[in-house]
Amino acid sequence: MDSGHGEKVTAPRPQPHVVVAADLEVFLRPSARGSQVPVTCDGVSTLGHVVESIGVPLTEVGSLLVNGKVTDRSYRPRAGDAIEVTPVSRPQPLDEARFLLDVHLGALARRLRLLGLDTAYHRYADDDDLIDEANADRRVLLTQDRGLLRRRKLWLGAYVRGARTDAQLVDVLGRFAPPLAPWTRCSACNGALMPADKADVELELQPGTRRTYATFARCTTCGRVYWRGAHSKRLEATVDAAIRIVSAAQR
Repeated sequence: MDSGHGEKVTAPRPQPHVVVAADLEVFLRPSARGSQVPVTCDGVSTLGHVVESIGVPLTEVGSLLVNGKVTDRSYRPRAGDAIEVTPVSRPQPLDEARFLLDVHLGALARRLRLLGLDTAYHRYADDDDLIDEANADRRVLLTQDRGLLRRRKLWLGAYVRGARTDAQLVDVLGRFAPPLAPWTRCSACNGALMPADKADVELELQPGTRRTYATFARCTTCGRVYWRGAHSKRLEATVDAAIRIVSAAQR
């Protein structure tokens, strides 16, 4: 016979949820964009781990807010917490604008060197080598590999947005607004360029180049010779656009 006394039903505890700023939704799975993202409250995972677990690298995060208050990433979320994730501020200040690019961003490396930015790049470097170099030389690691940005050992990195080099350049310049010094670095090796007398380089030039051009520079590291050739108008347009982007970002 039923006594009428059933087991007491306990309502499930509300789980934390995350609201990601629109600028960071690119890191979320498509179904999670434009809505609150539920996450598990296990009492062990830190706020930083929780944010990374939904796909957002901490290198791209400005502030983390819990229930409206700025909170350290070491905080452990509790049941019912409302978490907000805001993007890193732009321009992002750097003590020194020095970059290291992963193996997939070679074209971007050449553009940054054209603008006089100290840009290291190695075609065959693996992830551990990149992190070690970035840490040792205090370079910002630029990559589109989110897993690489989540490596705890990395001191500073940044996700590069854009599928094409032009868009990637706009993103990097807009994010860091670095001081530019166009035409001062070797696009091949990142060495410094110094003016060179024509007499000192003419044996390395093709006859047409010797006849047509009078102003030259040489890389102090690899010895490569540079001059403003037929492609200079395209490069000058790139430099002019970069100067405008940085100027706008600094306002």
